[in-house]
Amino acid sequence: MRISSIFTGLMGLVAATSVSAQEALEGLETVGKPVPGGLGFQPAATEIARNVFWLDGFLLVIITAISLFVTALLAYVVVRFNRKSNPEAATFTHNSPLEVAWTVIPIFILVVIGSFSLPVLFHQQEIPEADVNIKVTGYQWFWGYEYTDHEFAFDSYLLPREELADYGYSDDEYLLATDTAVVVPVGKTVVMTVTGGDVIHSWTIPAFGVKQDAVPGRLAQLWFNAEKEGVYFGQCSELCGKDHAYMPITVKVVSEEAYQQWLDGAIEEFAGTPRSYTVASN
Repeated sequence: MRISSIFTGLMGLVAATSVSAQEALEGLETVGKPVPGGLGFQPAATEIARNVFWLDGFLLVIITAISLFVTALLAYVVVRFNRKSNPEAATFTHNSPLEVAWTVIPIFILVVIGSFSLPVLFHQQEIPEADVNIKVTGYQWFWGYEYTDHEFAFDSYLLPREELADYGYSDDEYLLATDTAVVVPVGKTVVMTVTGGDVIHSWTIPAFGVKQDAVPGRLAQLWFNAEKEGVYFGQCSELCGKDHAYMPITVKVVSEEAYQQWLDGAIEEFAGTPRSYTVASN
């Protein structure tokens, strides 16, 4: 009887820990979820994303200007040099100023593009010192996460539609929500080491502006610093087999207090050893 009471008490303690950790994650705003008829990028949640989105708009302006110029030039040539308007064809073979212009101007455009795009690329690829380190492994067809600072790991699977409500998700978040989410603190630098366990996958969160291929036998890194609490969704972005569309990514960005609370429960659940556990010395 006493053993049964002790067992019941332990189960209650574990349940209370899980519930309190889950409650710390409730009420988060869903950020960047696709909406019907939506246009453009998801709302930027990191400096990386803002830089990438700005660069895209900058390049769109350049491309639009070039396209309009070429279209206008073609229209002018069609009207000015058709057989009716110009019955006597010209016989010149070259035009040095024009040839210099169409060589120098594209070079100048490329230099301008490079001067703005390379800093954005370097900002992504120069990995800063991490506050949180996570190893990500892509499998057919789920993700494995290891919090290397605290020596625990878990796998993250697609949530079936009928279980969405049990985890606090809405029906339109099917194919986006996972049973176990990655949890990180807001305003902290997170460095992820990405690899693949079988074939090539790709870990991406559009609102963070990050995307990194997970290649078997190789380790690559990405980083981000989320500026706003919320639930962020992504999906595998490299064709990896028949269930490629069924390995989503869910990241929950929470306050430092909520993160520490979740971390306590996660370490106990996935590693089996609470952070408060210490070995008595002789």
